[in-house]
Amino acid sequence: MAQGATYRGTVYPWQCDHVGHMNIMWYVGKFDEANWNLFARLGLTPSYLRSSGRGMAAVQQNITYRRELLAGDIVEIRSHLLELRDKSICFRHDMANAETGEIAAFCEITGVHMDRSQRKSVPFMDAIREIASRHLAAPAEV
Repeated sequence: MAQGATYRGTVYPWQCDHVGHMNIMWYVGKFDEANWNLFARLGLTPSYLRSSGRGMAAVQQNITYRRELLAGDIVEIRSHLLELRDKSICFRHDMANAETGEIAAFCEITGVHMDRSQRKSVPFMDAIREIASRHLAAPAEV
């Protein structure tokens, strides 16, 4: 997915903990904001979710921390769709210090497409699958 960042922001002093770096709750929050930008690119826009009665629910999230982010650092997240299944997607967010380019953390998430009234997973519509399939990232080389 080469369409640019799914999140850009700044680390504020109140987002830092007693050690002086950004607290983990803010990593999760910034990754969550990137989710919604990624979803919109895949056709899972707020208007689609409202009008269809659908939603997205995270069922697994794994975060790996690599570098500290400090107050004043500029943060950029780029997202990659890794897998598209009938009712779920797996994607990765790479959070970087925008000044240095160093990866500060990355997060892999599995999300399930759901019917909000029935509270159960449902298949993606063909139109969503078509859009999302164009955004699948190439398999990573080991």
